[in-house]
Amino acid sequence: MDISISGNRVTIKGNIKTVMDYQAIKESIDSLAATQSSISIHIVDSISITSSIIGYFNKLILKDKVDVEMLVGNPQLIELFEDLSLTSLFKVKKV
Repeated sequence: MDISISGNRVTIKGNIKTVMDYQAIKESIDSLAATQSSISIHIVDSISITSSIIGYFNKLILKDKVDVEMLVGNPQLIELFEDLSLTSLFKVKKV
């Protein structure tokens, strides 16, 4: 997995599947959330996402009040968000 940040956009390439991936995503987004009230997260090609990352995104939106938009490239991940009824909360869009 590879993470890059440009402005208020976080781009994640590769599959998201390990605790180390969670820690890397959390650290990157936490540093960005300290200065940005709106964050765009582009998940290029991951087919899944861990429950810890879903919980982290929930906290970021509901508790920390950060406006999050997710741009998702893989249809299976979009389907997962739909199945979990998170499409609207995470503002998921297909790219």
